[in-house]
Amino acid sequence: MKDRIELGEYLSLKPADLKKEEYRHVLMLLYWPVYLLAFLYIERFAGGEYHTIRCAADGAIPFCEYFVVPYFAWFPFLVWGLAYTLLEDVPVFRREMKYFILTFTLAVVIYRVYPSAQELRPDSFPRENVFTDMVRFLYRLDTPTNILPSEHVIGSAAVVYAAWKSKKLRKHRWAVLALGVLISVSTVFLKQHSLLDHLAAFPVCLLGWFVCFREKP
Repeated sequence: MKDRIELGEYLSLKPADLKKEEYRHVLMLLYWPVYLLAFLYIERFAGGEYHTIRCAADGAIPFCEYFVVPYFAWFPFLVWGLAYTLLEDVPVFRREMKYFILTFTLAVVIYRVYPSAQELRPDSFPRENVFTDMVRFLYRLDTPTNILPSEHVIGSAAVVYAAWKSKKLRKHRWAVLALGVLISVSTVFLKQHSLLDHLAAFPVCLLGWFVCFREKP
């Protein structure tokens, strides 16, 4: 089984090739449209009574619009983590996708069973600049619902775990960790998440590490 596969080799794959063990991991990418449809259904159509998430510490965290930059870096961060390992470290890509399948599915189930929302967004901004314009766009784009546990934290942890596990990514692991932490904390400074959402994400991240990244004795 090959650890590294060139992009051209992926592009030349035929459906029959996906039955081979060395390419079967590509099928794991089919999880993403399934997840997105499930999340969209819960966000737009499931409805139900939302539980407001808030704690005393949320009021002590100031709003800071500059964190919108790392917040929007989350999606490219995940795509980069998956794309790099898909090409350069297939065994770690498998672990990473198993982590996403386990943890994001668990998060969606929690959102369905325990719908959550927050009321932390400011009514007005202390400053007016391009970053507050980006925050306004974010608020229109992303609803303040289904927030516990935070998928920003869960997803960022996946890329950090992959950087620690992959021999090729390991030299960048501290930079990956720093960006992962910055993305995670951006959610509370933008009032997109309560601190409780982070606390709820930690056991999910630990479960994902234990099942998917921990070395079996």
